[in-house]
Amino acid sequence: MEVTLLGTGTSQGVPMIGCACAVCASPDPRNKRTRTSIHVVMDGLHIQVDAAPELRLQCLAAGIAQLDLFILTHGHSDHIVGMDDLRRFCDLAGGRALTVYSTDHGLSRILAIYPYAIMDRPVVRGYPAFNLIEMPIELDLPQGTIQSTLLPHGGLNTLGLIFTERSTQKKFVYYTDCKRIPRDAITLARGADAVVLDGLRPEPHPSHMSINEAIAAAQEIRAPRSWITHLTHLTDHETFESTLPKPIKLAYDGMKIVL
Repeated sequence: MEVTLLGTGTSQGVPMIGCACAVCASPDPRNKRTRTSIHVVMDGLHIQVDAAPELRLQCLAAGIAQLDLFILTHGHSDHIVGMDDLRRFCDLAGGRALTVYSTDHGLSRILAIYPYAIMDRPVVRGYPAFNLIEMPIELDLPQGTIQSTLLPHGGLNTLGLIFTERSTQKKFVYYTDCKRIPRDAITLARGADAVVLDGLRPEPHPSHMSINEAIAAAQEIRAPRSWITHLTHLTDHETFESTLPKPIKLAYDGMKIVL
């Protein structure tokens, strides 16, 4: 299994508009954060999770030219507004609709924003088409399984995802955009080979885990490798990562995790 962290930033991105702080002005490429999304390749199956506003640029930077299914963790703008760029993957798949999974709330957001794309095939070549399906508790595929669990995120729930590749039995957990990780989600994450967790900033936040809360969750899950994502401009990569307990690190745009 290979996971590419396409984007690891917040809804404002880093650098932020009109900000000249040390992180926003930093030459360190790890401090340049587009909005959060990942791409998972599981036994040859290409899965995109979330569509950041920079999705097109993220795919070009990572060399992504194939997509078999799409999962929207939740309907907030920094995760959904790049979905129009999925039209290219419909073209590359011969003009078929792209299968899209989400929560009931996420699907309703897609319907509201992209009514022109809800059909079996694109209207014409170059247009998107989405086949909407509510994400099951366990999606069983020839290449492996994708389990889902609901994570509290402000006034809604976001999808936490657990990928298990069939050929290798490697397990990857992705819990972004959440205020806490419920007990059943911790249990599902146990035994993971790698974990990526939401950790917005050092200070507490009403709908995201802080970095300290993410550290506590990672230590409870006990994966051999853990990363913190969805970072703001309050966290300089090199300086802050040096303070983290092993084996926890900060994620950065374009980072690849090979399991």
